[in-house]
This record gives sequence, structure tokens and C-alpha cells, in this order.
Amino acid sequence: MILPAGIEQAIKAEARALGFAACGIARAGAAPQAAVRLRAWLDAGAHGDMLWMEERAHQRGSPASLWPEVKSVIMLGMSYAPPTDPLALADEGGIGRISVYAQGQDYHDIVKKGLKALARWLVATVPDANLKVFVDTAPVMEKPLAEAAGIGWQGKHSNLVSREEGSWLFLGAIMTTLELEPDAPGETHCGSCNACMAACPTDAFPAPYRLEARRCISYLTIEHKGAIPREFREGIGNRIYGCDDCLAVCPWNKFADAAAANRAFVARAELVAPELMDLLAMDDAGFRQIFSGSPIKRIGRDRMVRNALIAAGNSELPGLLPRVLALLDDPAPVVRGAAVWALARLDPMQAAAERDRRVTNEPDESVSAEWGAADEVSAQAISSGR
Repeated sequence: MILPAGIEQAIKAEARALGFAACGIARAGAAPQAAVRLRAWLDAGAHGDMLWMEERAHQRGSPASLWPEVKSVIMLGMSYAPPTDPLALADEGGIGRISVYAQGQDYHDIVKKGLKALARWLVATVPDANLKVFVDTAPVMEKPLAEAAGIGWQGKHSNLVSREEGSWLFLGAIMTTLELEPDAPGETHCGSCNACMAACPTDAFPAPYRLEARRCISYLTIEHKGAIPREFREGIGNRIYGCDDCLAVCPWNKFADAAAANRAFVARAELVAPELMDLLAMDDAGFRQIFSGSPIKRIGRDRMVRNALIAAGNSELPGLLPRVLALLDDPAPVVRGAAVWALARLDPMQAAAERDRRVTNEPDESVSAEWGAADEVSAQAISSGR
């Protein structure tokens, strides 16, 4: 098929007109090591409870495994660069911190809308084009492909870094049967910097470019469905959905322009600094109302209240005790267990009294285990000066 002259530049121009901050093109087989690295990561169990990563690993390894006819991949990045420092509220114990990417509209919807618009334009321009669009719910390795397409490189935190947009890019892909001219792949510009690794509160990076998801706060607060392991709870601080630390400290972010961010990702006022007191009082209907249209809705009320209880336990705010005590009777074991931990941190004496009254009637083993550890949790909180 003979393509129109300059089609690659035309695609990039249209992508920018549709709100994408970055666009690059790669051959379908341009990231051959991605499958090998993925297999090693999965074999090490570093994906934790994300079983879907393993279930479709055979498709995730390369674009051709997902769609054999694909010849080229158009990789696109949409900016969500924040106007303020994502770490500014780290010491505000009474509020819950939500990752920047989740404070606005659900990126799945916004990015997919842009991808479909670009796809329609491309079919209108090249009628014989066959293509498919993907946002991150599909088994596509966006970051290695984005690096292969020259958008940026995978930093030592394993996320994509752009010289122009920093760490704040949502990625999407258009696979096509067209044989487009590829861009030069991205080159690593991390050098000796390891700021992202050093910033991680739970030591989730055992080595540069390698993430241990089971230690990652984003994984623990979003993907992990059960009780958060006790060893990570203090490190979570007041983060209730995701974590921006490794992204926020990247020096390349000084080139990111918040004015270039898609307006759909402007933070909703109620998600910038939500009060823990309010979050601890949420029922399911309240959760759905507050987080409608947000990616946060996928974790459900119970996990969000679990996260808020961990933040409450780290808050040193006795004013939260009434809400914590009420949640000892919550129907969800994951909530009751987190409430036990928060109570032991905030009021060891009351925790001991509640344990004596409740533990023999607790039907869930995981919650009983929290009561069993309450004295140790209280002792640790006292010894740390809380």
C-alpha cells in the first residue's frame, strides 16, 4: 500500500490537535526484550495479586501476540502534569492523599476518546487502514512500546519519563496494519540519579528499573484486596489511593508544563485534600456519589475505608477515634481489621479494653489476628513517640 507523503507527521499533528502531548511510532516488534523481562518479573511473583498480568502474559509480550496482522504501533501520551507539588500535603495527618492521576476524570475514558478520534481521522485519511485502539485495560506493554517509539524512556522507577513532559503521561496505543516510518527509540537520561528509588517509603525498588509490586503503595492501596501487611502501614502515611513519590521527585519534571495538561484531568476540589473524618463515615452509596466518574470507583467502598483507617492510624489525631471505634463493627472484615490497627495506634488503653470485650466473638480469623497483634502495634507506636 502506498501511503500519503508525510503521513507520519500528519498523524502527529492531528494527535496534538486532539489533546495528546506526545506521539511516536514504533515497529510492532520493536521491543523484543519486553516479553523476557515480563516473564522474569512474573516468575519472581513480583506482581502480587495482579493475576491478570500472568493470565494474559502470552498476549502481553508483544503486539503481534495480541494481533498477528499488526505492522506498526502509534504510541500516544496525554499529559496530566499537576500545577502544585504532589508531596505538599504529606504532613497533613487529617487529610487523605490521592494520587494526582486520580483527582480528575477517569483517564481511561478521556484517553480512549482521543484514541478513537485519531483512529477515525486516520481511516478517513487512509481508507484501507486497519487498526485497533488500546488503553491500559488491554494486555499491551505500553511503556516499552512508548520507549521504542521515542516518546521517552523507562526510568529507574520503571515508569516512562519524557524530556518534555516529565513523569506525567497517560499512555495509549493504536495498532495498525500500515507500515509507517518508525521514530528513533528513546534514550535513557537517568544517569547516576536514583532520587525515585530513594524516595520510596516502602523500598519497592530492589534494583534500578525493577519494581516489587508487593511493596508498592499504589499496589497496596489499589490492587491489593485484603489486609495491608503490617510492615508497610506506617510507610503509607496519609496516602489513601496511590502514591506519587517516585514520580514527583524526578528532576525531569521541572520541564513539565501544567498548562499542557488535558483539562479533563484538572483536580476535582473534593479530591484534592479529602478529610479523613468524612472518608471514615462513608457508606457504599456515599462512596459511589463522591467517586462517580473517577478511576477510584473501581476499588469500592471497603478498600477505600480500609485505606482511610491506615491513614487515621498514622495521623496522631485522637479526634478520629469515634469514627474508628464505629468501624470495629463494620460488616467487612478488611475494614474491621484496619480499624483494630488504627485504634491500637491512636489509643492503646482503649484498644486493650475493646480487645478483651470483642476478640472471643470475632468470626473472622484475619480480624482476630489484628486483635492478637494490637499490643505489639501499641508498643511500637509508643516507642516511636506517637
